[in-house]
Amino acid sequence: MPSELRSPRLAVLIDADNASAKIADGLFAEIAKIGEASVRRIYGDFSNARSRGWADILSKHAIIPQQQFAYTTGKNASDITLVIDAMDLLHSGRFDGFCLVSSDSDFTRLAARIREQGVDVFGFGEQKTPESFRQACRRFVYTENLLAGAANSQDAASKSTPLQPPDAAAPIIKKVITQMESEDGWVTLGEVGRQLANLASDFDPRTFGFRKLSDLVRKTNSFEIDEPKGRSMRIRVKPAAATPPRTRNPRRAARSRTAGGSPPKA
Repeated sequence: MPSELRSPRLAVLIDADNASAKIADGLFAEIAKIGEASVRRIYGDFSNARSRGWADILSKHAIIPQQQFAYTTGKNASDITLVIDAMDLLHSGRFDGFCLVSSDSDFTRLAARIREQGVDVFGFGEQKTPESFRQACRRFVYTENLLAGAANSQDAASKSTPLQPPDAAAPIIKKVITQMESEDGWVTLGEVGRQLANLASDFDPRTFGFRKLSDLVRKTNSFEIDEPKGRSMRIRVKPAAATPPRTRNPRRAARSRTAGGSPPKA
């Protein structure tokens, strides 16, 4: 019998010092869209109040804690242990991707090294995460979006405050359309979505308050939309509105003549 297609195997490594336990439900729901979380490890000093919140939910998500006591001030043993484990797992050759859960830019080089090996890296962190780490990942998800969608309902998402206004998405979408080859300017929305992921690893419609890219595009009011029956949705940038020619103010011209100015020659 032919073997069944298996979901990508993922190693999930969580930096407890830089990730809130509140994201756990949304985090693993998001990871399930990517593949199977075969390894689930979390690193931190769980005797510390900052990481203690994770202790209550480890069993719920089958997360294996890696306790690291802070013996020396200023030295983060948890980060070092996470990196060592990541390299051991990488060289085992058993994983199709890594999920690094942290807002710490110190993991930028780790993400880059894993990708050099041809393995995908998916980052999860707060919006404050430095750009270097975000762009080192194939895809980066803001954990604020995971909290907003924890209820898994459109109503909950619509009531939450988006991280950025919808208009802020228009420039990068326009940039992608400009880079795509099209004679008439029309491009399929699906292709735009794929190019967005390549151009900006952290682009996510949820950041702007929408679950779907199509809804976000409509809200920006910056694009023409074509939805032919039985075919994929297409979009193109709206042409810039023509600036009306300036007209001379008749009152100002009359005042000028009254003040002694001569009318213009025909």
